Amino acid sequence: QFKLQQAPFDIRYFIYTIKDKKTIIVESQGSRDKTYEDFMAAFPENDCRYGLIDLDFETVDGRPTSKLVFISWNPDTASIRPKMLFSGSKEAIKAALPGVGIHINATDFAELDMETSILPVVRKFVV
Repeated sequence: QFKLQQAPFDIRYFIYTIKDKKTIIVESQGSRDKTYEDFMAAFPENDCRYGLIDLDFETVDGRPTSKLVFISWNPDTASIRPKMLFSGSKEAIKAALPGVGIHINATDFAELDMETSILPVVRKFVV
């Protein structure tokens, strides 16, 4: 259920939440035609989530490529209980997502900005 790399090719991203304080579930998903902006918009402003996206981008030398990127969304505006719950379960979901080499922690939307925050990190992992 977690694994985007085993999902049909028509899925761009998954957003995960924690149900009943113990089970990580898929809350929503985006079809292949969705954009990174759609992915960002799926994160609630005041609550925690996890996200996994198959991110298409260009390398520094202009080659098109893609990478699986895991985002732990833990906004400063969230209440303390969800923050603790999501922080404590992050390693469990990461373990369930083998093959995802890029993990980003974000506490506000500025840290999810594609040009200033995401691409510089992602491009470090491309040879």
